[in-house]
Amino acid sequence: MKFKTALAAVAAMTLTGTAYAQVGPEVGATVYEAPNGEIGGVIGTIETIENDTVLVDVDGMDAPLPLAAFGEGPDGPVIAATKAQIVQMLQQAQAQATAARDTALVADAPVMTANSVPVGKIESVDGDNIILALPEGSVALVRTNFTADANGSLMVLYTKAQLLAALNGEDMPEGEAMAEGAAEGGEMAADAE
Repeated sequence: MKFKTALAAVAAMTLTGTAYAQVGPEVGATVYEAPNGEIGGVIGTIETIENDTVLVDVDGMDAPLPLAAFGEGPDGPVIAATKAQIVQMLQQAQAQATAARDTALVADAPVMTANSVPVGKIESVDGDNIILALPEGSVALVRTNFTADANGSLMVLYTKAQLLAALNGEDMPEGEAMAEGAAEGGEMAADAE
């Protein structure tokens, strides 16, 4: 998941003032700690680099870190943070995201897709079981199929085409990937109402 809180916090811990050169990290590289200019343990592995954001796998969690936070150490890329600091920031951001989602996930709440397409509203919430009412009918989902955006608006982690396919009892359309959060932890209920 992308957490702006973690991104901002790590940006504050850039390697300015250290002896390491600012060179570009590469996908697949191992990232090391360098909290006080001293090389420490392994933080994780670089998954992707997009624009000025480097996505690092830290114990199975996606940590979006600013490219400017990376320097080059003797064994590979380093950042001026410890793995424990990054894990703590990710866990705090996850807890905040979960709380925001749960606050927004109420009956009659409007729902949009991750690309801001309005799709319907919440029909009912029963624990982790959610019924999403589309104009074409209702689809059974689970809590982890939803997130809240930065404004607290409720988003479903599927495209409209995927929801309509589920409504019609079809498999998910080829070529349309689920949003990142759904792929990591959410499973769409197969039953449609």
